[in-house]
Amino acid sequence: MSAAPTLIPLDSVDPALVEALLDRAFEPERRNRTAYRVREGMEWLPALSFAALDADEDLVGSIQCWPVALTDGAGRAHPMIMVGPVAVLPEHQGEGYGKALMSAAVTAIDPRAPLPQVMIGDADYYGRFWGFSAAPTAGWRLPGPWDPDRLLVRSADPAALPADGMLGPWRRH
Repeated sequence: MSAAPTLIPLDSVDPALVEALLDRAFEPERRNRTAYRVREGMEWLPALSFAALDADEDLVGSIQCWPVALTDGAGRAHPMIMVGPVAVLPEHQGEGYGKALMSAAVTAIDPRAPLPQVMIGDADYYGRFWGFSAAPTAGWRLPGPWDPDRLLVRSADPAALPADGMLGPWRRH
């Protein structure tokens, strides 16, 4: 990629093309991952989800963000935004598409009332560029297997995050 990628709203892309992209980037078994259970039954957030097009205007990447919540020991749900998957076709990885998609998603979050953002990913990479950290998530649980070092959060006020709880779909009560 020599020029900046073209980013468009993900909801303007045929969902079948997005699913095919995700299958190529992560294999069809991706649906068995714990991240899918965390956001189960939720619809991704169109205002925070984007597609990346190459110079030929072909879909080469996507990012989706989801409404989730951390439910603390008292049963209180703390709404959050789950970032990901960040998907780039294998032949275009390392060309800057993923970084552009991540930057678009996190900057689209309203700074006047930013919800914490959570993701499963590489702490060194996502911490260096966007401030994600595994430190506040040490007491959090997920509905399936996960590597605690890869459960990351980004928050305007990390001290206000619950120390423990179960991460799952966000439901209004």
